[in-house]
Amino acid sequence: MLSSPVPPSTARMKWSVVVPARNEAAMLPGLLRALKAQTRPPCEIIVVDNASTDDTARVAAEYGARVLHCARRGVAHARQLGLDHATGDWIASTDADSLPEPGWLSALETAIRPGTVALYGPMQFLPLPGRVSERTARLSGAGYRAFLGVMAALGQPNCGGANMAFSRSAALLAGGYPAVEAREDILLGLALKRLGRVRYTPEARVHTSARRLDRGWGPFLWQHIRNLAGRTSGYFDR
Repeated sequence: MLSSPVPPSTARMKWSVVVPARNEAAMLPGLLRALKAQTRPPCEIIVVDNASTDDTARVAAEYGARVLHCARRGVAHARQLGLDHATGDWIASTDADSLPEPGWLSALETAIRPGTVALYGPMQFLPLPGRVSERTARLSGAGYRAFLGVMAALGQPNCGGANMAFSRSAALLAGGYPAVEAREDILLGLALKRLGRVRYTPEARVHTSARRLDRGWGPFLWQHIRNLAGRTSGYFDR
């Protein structure tokens, strides 16, 4: 491993939460309320408006978020702009259609040890009427936790942008997010692994929208298999 920045003690650590958002005016209020309810509040919440055509920026500002405007369409560009402008020692990343549990940031902070440069946690689908029942939502979480646990045991981090955190200085040293259509979160996690320890944190839980299941489980899973394999073309076309 290369030499990596030493994180400040958690007693004086500053956290930024960065959220990329394109046309997410309807979903943002739930997320921003969840971030305001964190038992360990962040020093700032940044919403990066990625060339939206709706009221994303206005809604984010009304909820007290710091709004950045990214004219270049693409989630990697939006995440990078947030990284460049964040003021926290550590950055927590989530998505506009997600709901972190109240102890999310606290669990992430508690998991930091000397040499740790990044953290990631599990996700679980939110129920979706007519598509995902409460039971299926719970099963999705159990399945994903099992997958992450196995991969962590194999030394293969799977950092998902809806639930990850990292040292800002380490991320900049690693080169930031690569300018790809998708999978930028996983690639950043792998780059950070070369600088220090990337830890799976099962206590840091996030619930996320199942809206991408509108075409069914088969197309959803196939797209994610392609994404993990690096075949990301067309990922955000819909």
